[in-house]
Amino acid sequence: MIPKTKAHLALLGTNIFFAINLTAIKYIIYGGFAKPFAINIIRVGISAALLWLLFIFQPIKSIIKKKDIGRLILCALSGIAINQLLFVKGLSLTYSIHAALLMLTTPILITIIAAWILEERLSNLKITGLLLGITGAVILVTSRDNSGIAPRVLLGDILIICNAVAYAIYFILVKPLMKNYNPVAIIRIIFTIAFFMMLPFCWHEFKEVSWQGFTWQAWLCLALVVFAGTFFAYLFNVYGIKILGASVAGAYIYSQPFFAATIAIIFMSETITVAKLIAAAFIFTGVYCSNRTVKTPENGN
Repeated sequence: MIPKTKAHLALLGTNIFFAINLTAIKYIIYGGFAKPFAINIIRVGISAALLWLLFIFQPIKSIIKKKDIGRLILCALSGIAINQLLFVKGLSLTYSIHAALLMLTTPILITIIAAWILEERLSNLKITGLLLGITGAVILVTSRDNSGIAPRVLLGDILIICNAVAYAIYFILVKPLMKNYNPVAIIRIIFTIAFFMMLPFCWHEFKEVSWQGFTWQAWLCLALVVFAGTFFAYLFNVYGIKILGASVAGAYIYSQPFFAATIAIIFMSETITVAKLIAAAFIFTGVYCSNRTVKTPENGN
């Protein structure tokens, strides 16, 4: 199989894994098997361990310059610690379809933050995309839906949006590091730092996990979250970006809501409403316009 074909399959797999994550996490939480922060520390901790295991078999040495240490710490804080804590907690409160659609606002947020921090010019097309994306998010957040499991939709949606903001900041911060060092080595260091950042916040819920109460379905969901939705998803994404570039990798983000909606409808009894379709149309169009002339980012949940 040629590298480009493998890269496309890797990116497709990444977004399918991220979509599976949404339903698998909700199953674990609402099945009473583990709370959100416990899931967070499990997935980040095991993924960090696997990345170090990968290093043993394929040692990739990257000597980090002193001037980049602070940036690495900020990347771990925004891209993993804050990002994951807000994402899983928000997902536990809202619908999987809401989470998938709201995460699509990440490229729009990157455009805004880049304009602010990097002083990049906002074109009329980008401003239009921004307004369309905000409109779609508002429609989604204010819509009413009684399907599926979502005890506090508004709060959950707000946390997902904050999660997208954190990831947008991470993307801008990590971009120079990915250019100057090996991407897998950077991810390994970021996951390791983030694990120790998250530990004090997640330890209490982790101690409450009753492992003997896990069913085979719960173990399967946890394995999907840890291995497919975190470890392999990040590695596949890095591989796809390396072969095809960030713009192609970013385009695959559009497939994620489709997979997430299909899985949530089948397993979580969620439904597609008119409001969700209208919101999706606004958000999709907004993302397209805001990134019409710039590269779209790889997404991470």
